Amino acid sequence: MNRRGIFAGLILLGIVACSPPDDPVPTPGTPLLVREPANFPPLPSPSDNPATTAGVKLGRQLFYDPQLSGNGKVSCASCHDPAKAFSDGVRVSALGVSGRALLRHSPVLMNLAWATNGLFWDGGSKNLESQVLGPLTNRDEMGHDLVILANYLKTVPVYKAQFEQAFPGEALHYATIAKALAQFQRTLISADSRYDQWVRQEGGVLSDEEQRGHKLYQQHCAGCHATDLFTNNQYHNNGIDVVFSDEGDGEGLGRERVTFDPADRGKYRTPTLRNVALTAPYMHDGRMDTLEDVLDHYSDRIKTSPTLDARLPAGGFRLATTDKKALLAFLNTLTDHQFVTNRAYRP
Repeated sequence: MNRRGIFAGLILLGIVACSPPDDPVPTPGTPLLVREPANFPPLPSPSDNPATTAGVKLGRQLFYDPQLSGNGKVSCASCHDPAKAFSDGVRVSALGVSGRALLRHSPVLMNLAWATNGLFWDGGSKNLESQVLGPLTNRDEMGHDLVILANYLKTVPVYKAQFEQAFPGEALHYATIAKALAQFQRTLISADSRYDQWVRQEGGVLSDEEQRGHKLYQQHCAGCHATDLFTNNQYHNNGIDVVFSDEGDGEGLGRERVTFDPADRGKYRTPTLRNVALTAPYMHDGRMDTLEDVLDHYSDRIKTSPTLDARLPAGGFRLATTDKKALLAFLNTLTDHQFVTNRAYRP
């Protein structure tokens, strides 16, 4: 194993992630040591919210606390279960404070430190710090008033002390709440699947069929699901619709809802393929129940519209049954069991 591979293993085992809740109080301002996986692009680090041990520990506690919701019953983890690679397993969640179904499928949370081109399915937030404010305030999700929430946390002695440790000299404010949650989410790094062990030459083995699936992935999928992050963090129309509704808040318009550019109509952020076997259902609205459904779409059901991604042929790639089987076998090698069981990511 090379040195960077060892470092990757350390973070995925939680050694350099965040401390368990019963660990000694971290020293204020202690930088969190995050070492990038050897097969990943360089790790971005925001200068305005560098991760610290105290900040990540606070963010983790906030992530699992239902008191962050208006009714005291909904936490971030309600829709982002670590056992499901921080997805929720349903097409559209109705677990929010209103009980109404959301309009989009809950996206997975992993490797978000590399997501520097917007978040949400349409890129409606610039970074993790702004992203977390959406679910906190959305009337159908956590439905809280940010000022009331900050004032409440000031009355909780444990939180008051933790905020002082994590952000010395800063007021307990919705901005510091967002900073703490963002710091924790940036530690959710998945990079220890069997594929990773194979590509880093750390003892992982892929069968002949899985390696054939990898070649098919490189041929048909890697344009959008790029690098070993398995996403290019860009926005694409992948041919699942020909009509894009502007009803309601315009969620059906995709990226156009944010940019107001008709060239972005029907484009959504490319999700990662990592842990994809654990994160059904699929697409921005959860319409596809299985990976077999997804492969059938790309094989034979791609619909043509003016903004269809140029990489996609009208109708589909016409994959043979054996091709689909090999691709499915490869996709299953991207499951990272260390990630979904990592103690450092749980309450």
